[in-house]
Amino acid sequence: MHDPMPRRARVFKTVDVFTSIPLLGNPVAVVLDGEGLTTAQMQSVARWTNLSETTFLLPPTTAEADYRLRIFTPGSELPFAGHPTLGSAFAALEAGRVTARHGRLVQECASGLIPVEVQEDASGLRLALTMPAPTITPLSPADTHELETVLQQPVRHEYAPAIVDVGAVWLVAELSSPQVLLGLSPDLAHSAALERRLGLTGVSVYARYPGGQDIEVRSFAPSCGINEDPVCGSGNGAVAFHRRFSGALPDELAAYRSTQGRQVGRDGQVAITVGQDGRVTVGGACVTCVDGTITI
Repeated sequence: MHDPMPRRARVFKTVDVFTSIPLLGNPVAVVLDGEGLTTAQMQSVARWTNLSETTFLLPPTTAEADYRLRIFTPGSELPFAGHPTLGSAFAALEAGRVTARHGRLVQECASGLIPVEVQEDASGLRLALTMPAPTITPLSPADTHELETVLQQPVRHEYAPAIVDVGAVWLVAELSSPQVLLGLSPDLAHSAALERRLGLTGVSVYARYPGGQDIEVRSFAPSCGINEDPVCGSGNGAVAFHRRFSGALPDELAAYRSTQGRQVGRDGQVAITVGQDGRVTVGGACVTCVDGTITI
């Protein structure tokens, strides 16, 4: 049986995001030569890598962007995702495919143009993306009760759970403590059914550490084939919007750190800022673990 199209080697990287230490954080597979691939081929590659996301770098369709990115989970295409945006920008810079202009790149994706700030310190490059503007919908009491059934824990009702659509669509809720959050064992089959019914990418839940604004986060997306996402950029961005929307953050500039991934052995650190205008940035370190070619 012959392939219907000729195959060729394409530059390929796997980048761990939200960490400077290889094999931690959240990996994204990046195909830097995405031109000529069909949507079906891209989805097949994403299913094969079996990472939470696989991306494909393409020429931009607007002069405002440095490149265009398509983003796939093992089961579907996403209009936007956080850690794939940062990891793909890092891969493109490292491969010399793009050059930051005045410390900035612009990614084109289905959610629009995403600015990515690029800084370098002693430990290497640090990237931060500006989240797309959200649509926030408070969760109904009945769906809140169902969420608590999924989590097998109560949520904090003073900061009402909400659906936060940032391209990826997250149901966001706060729990009572990091200890409760880290001990969660959600009903993933029930979560997948809830996600499909509400049109969600997944569920991102968080809890505050005492004495400040720093938080622990966990993100579950079984309906997308990802039981638990190690360190989720869009999920952390959605949490930041939820915290501002619910009144949990001050109106002035807020900056805090989120930790995620401990429960799956892939600890990561996310730097969050929330501006007075409500704009949210999500940033962190990246490191390449796989560097070579993939034949597609």
